Amino acid sequence: MLPFDTHEVFNQAPPFADVNLFTCDSALREAVTREGAGWAGAALTALGAELGSAEVLDLGRQANVHPPRLHSVDRAGRRIDAIEFHPAWHRLMTLMIAAGVQASPWQQPGPGAQVARAAAFMLFGQVENGIQCPVTMSYAAVPALARAGAVAPALAAAWLPKILSRQYDPRPLPVAQKRGVLIGMGMTEKQGGSDVRANTTVATVGADGAAGAWQIVGHKWFFSAPQADAHLVLAQVADHGLTCFLLPRFLDDGSHNAIRVQRLKDKLGNRSNASAEVEFTGASGFLVGRPGRGLATILDMVGHTRLDCVLGSGSIMRAALAHALHHARGRAVFGRLLATQALMQNVLADLALESEAATAFALRLARCFDSAGEQGDSSDALLARVLTPAGKYWICKRAPAVCAEAMEVMGGNGYVEDGPLARLYREAPVNSIWEGSGNVMCLDVLRAFARTPAALDALAAELALPPGAPELATVTPHYARYAAALLGDLRNGAGGEAAQYGARRLAERIVLAVQAGLLLRHAPAFVAGAFVTSRLGEGAEGGNVGGAFGRLPPGIDCAAILARALADGITI
Repeated sequence: MLPFDTHEVFNQAPPFADVNLFTCDSALREAVTREGAGWAGAALTALGAELGSAEVLDLGRQANVHPPRLHSVDRAGRRIDAIEFHPAWHRLMTLMIAAGVQASPWQQPGPGAQVARAAAFMLFGQVENGIQCPVTMSYAAVPALARAGAVAPALAAAWLPKILSRQYDPRPLPVAQKRGVLIGMGMTEKQGGSDVRANTTVATVGADGAAGAWQIVGHKWFFSAPQADAHLVLAQVADHGLTCFLLPRFLDDGSHNAIRVQRLKDKLGNRSNASAEVEFTGASGFLVGRPGRGLATILDMVGHTRLDCVLGSGSIMRAALAHALHHARGRAVFGRLLATQALMQNVLADLALESEAATAFALRLARCFDSAGEQGDSSDALLARVLTPAGKYWICKRAPAVCAEAMEVMGGNGYVEDGPLARLYREAPVNSIWEGSGNVMCLDVLRAFARTPAALDALAAELALPPGAPELATVTPHYARYAAALLGDLRNGAGGEAAQYGARRLAERIVLAVQAGLLLRHAPAFVAGAFVTSRLGEGAEGGNVGGAFGRLPPGIDCAAILARALADGITI
């Protein structure tokens, strides 16, 4: 060492890179097969290798270091409202659209289609979450536009093939000149928030009547992905009420639609993606559905966007766990690797249980969407009406806690922006807020049971277990008691303020019970037993809910849980 070199760098884990994000994740691989998408294994393996490369993983960092910029006018003073993105953003979007994450279940429906797509979505979420926003909205817009085809066949014919295209085309052009398009959403206004019935934006019929363009005047306080080629918005129509419209960014003659971007939101996270405030100064909009049926039309989208919130939060948890465990396997403290030390094993194993349970739940929910698409009144379709809002509440609430604990595993290295944990931590809350906050989700759970009583029977069937394996004999009684108490409370539950007051706890219990049932049926005994004991056991009261991770009781095989959690990672 040269005299002026004060130290050498050692005892640092190598970068988490050049790892197959799919094959290293036992829980995801098994869930893909179990939920009916085993046929997609080869494609997901190839995708996992590509997304886990050092080059692609770094694109997420670059896209956040260089966030989008708004250019309101060109150098001559002409209004352009253009959003400039870093090349890393465009590269990631190209990969995601080419993988068909916005299109594949609609192009090739059938058993496991939604599950395969969900797994791909979770792999991309471990690279960068910002790109998921416009892809989710485009994916979710397909059923709404398809149903609108009966009212506006020309609109569906012009837009659906371009949404389903596997070509990412960011050029600012009318739809007829594009190779592929993206769809955004604009629902929220300053005065309304989640209460879209309070929206004041108005639509008046244009010169061509209902078959042509309507004129939209008003604003949107959150306009997601303003760079998208069109947006679905809600506006009030006289004598009808809230109505859904598609507002293209460019009109057929190539001119800008009268959508004025006021500013881009300065967000806590999700910084690679643009969100805006806009005003409509007589913008041209086209009917999607019938006048006054705006909420019903948007509900065709909402279930799918909320599914993606669950998937997105699950992917954030998985990424946080993988980075923390990789670090602990390559970092020695007091003469021993962190990953071999008892208390750290307790923390990491607890995080691994949370992540695996979230993955199992997310892909089970995706299979519900497969079944719902095939048969709208199936048991899985009924189950989806409950598990979608419940899962969006609970899984999305768990992500920030998991990220905070994973960040602490890495110490100061986790807290700085050089690594991925700070970005994941800032990203984690968005899925809990977007597409309906926690309270909205929990009230939706109550509404689902009230409007569809058969959903309770579907949940009971989901929670029913076959005869337990001998090695799980000590924990299945905990699960049986927990599930019976939950179903009893649901059957005897009162409505009104009392039910609303306890709606968060109810949603939490539903998700924990479904997660436990899935793990008991399908996961190794050392995983299922640890989850049930720590989350549902007598006195557990939700396990680590409200407290830190790393409070697993004695007798848990943490080493086995951790070996499973990053099964085919990087050789240290």
